[in-house]
Amino acid sequence: MNTKRNAMLAVCLTTILALSPIASYAQAATTFSGDGTALKATALGISLTAGDTGALPSNGGNLSTSAASVNVLGLASADALKSSTSGSGTSSQSQSQAANVSLLGGLVSAAIVKSNSSATCSGSTASTSGNAQIVNLVAAGQPIVVSNPNLAVSLPGGISLVVNEQTSSSGGNTGSMTVNALHVTGPGIDIVVASTHSDITCS
Repeated sequence: MNTKRNAMLAVCLTTILALSPIASYAQAATTFSGDGTALKATALGISLTAGDTGALPSNGGNLSTSAASVNVLGLASADALKSSTSGSGTSSQSQSQAANVSLLGGLVSAAIVKSNSSATCSGSTASTSGNAQIVNLVAAGQPIVVSNPNLAVSLPGGISLVVNEQTSSSGGNTGSMTVNALHVTGPGIDIVVASTHSDITCS
């Protein structure tokens, strides 16, 4: 009787040990999130979004979108708007761009506006990076040279511009990065050009 019971216990223990790595793997799988938006704006009761990928599923994949042009007179106009976001393996990354950008009747303009963000796993440790590339940026008639992140520029009418706006966090197995290539705010105004977000939770 004891021999039979011991044999059954051995079978049960073997089954549990065989299945436990599968359960651990399922619980510890790397997860992703991300999105890209070429243009989003709110001003004077007008709201618009163009070139928005939507949110990346937690299991990753690829999303992309594009728009030939957008023009809301006096608020924002841009051409060749494109965004993408993806997550697989050990990385999550997003890209967004727009051309011939004009904001607030030309108060802010640029020939090309791009941003990139990424979050990566090295083993179980997460890290992030991001950047913006802007060509021929002009604000209130003055050329702006883009160098370090989070460059703040004050404009007439209580308008503020932040160039290469970056927000990141990472610690342990999680990392998150958001890059807004151009972010214009003011009374009743909030406009972002080439916004990307990427984050990851490592297994």
